[in-house]
Amino acid sequence: MTRAGAVARHLIATPAARTLGPFVPIVAAWAMVVELGVFPRAFFPGPLEVVRAFGDLVYKGILPAYLQDSVTRLAVGAAAGIALGVPFGLLVGLHAASYRFFWPIVIFFQAIGDIAWLPILLIWFGFTLTTMTFVIVYTVIFPVIFNTALGVRTIAPDMVRAAQSLGAGSHRILWEVLVPGALPNIITGLRNGLGYGWRALIAAEIIVGTSGIGFMMFDARRAGSVVEMILGMIVLGILWYVVDAGIVAPLERATIERWGLTKREA
Repeated sequence: MTRAGAVARHLIATPAARTLGPFVPIVAAWAMVVELGVFPRAFFPGPLEVVRAFGDLVYKGILPAYLQDSVTRLAVGAAAGIALGVPFGLLVGLHAASYRFFWPIVIFFQAIGDIAWLPILLIWFGFTLTTMTFVIVYTVIFPVIFNTALGVRTIAPDMVRAAQSLGAGSHRILWEVLVPGALPNIITGLRNGLGYGWRALIAAEIIVGTSGIGFMMFDARRAGSVVEMILGMIVLGILWYVVDAGIVAPLERATIERWGLTKREA
């Protein structure tokens, strides 16, 4: 193999190339449709128009400010949802009496969509951060509760009895058997909760927000700027990928992969 071929192969194998590679044909097809004039450019702008809009909004400081607002809201709401959901899921999963009492209540409120709360939240709290935080917490908490409880309840009883036979107390069984055994489900709940919370945030920003990526997309609709709407969708996808790859994936590597509960993908 020539040196140029080896360099090309090395570049293709880099994480950036593996991440961006699948999007190359999508962007190429997008550009081709725009160049063929299948749709008017005012309704279907091309990649270059989106890049120019990105540069313009960054230069004006609009996009960084809105992005910071959205990320801050997500971080506050998700942290509260996780802090409440994991202990409650452990309680429901560990105690049969708690499961029988709380599970119908959890099912009832989980069936009420987060957006359904917005009319009454607007009456209670108005167009405030409290309204959007409530929506995010409400959306995040249920996947966390469900998956945490499922993880605890599916641990083999033999594991607990084995720990007891070795003299482990209730606290050691909790932290060294139950929590590690339930961790794959807990991580799944965190990933799903963060994803649902991000969508709920954007919906809340569209309806009640005065800033943020969702508000930017809704404001662009009123101005008829399709290019900013598409830019907003792309920013949403990129930001969620960054959150997933920068927070959830390292957490998996530091816990469940390290403990051998799952295998690392090749």
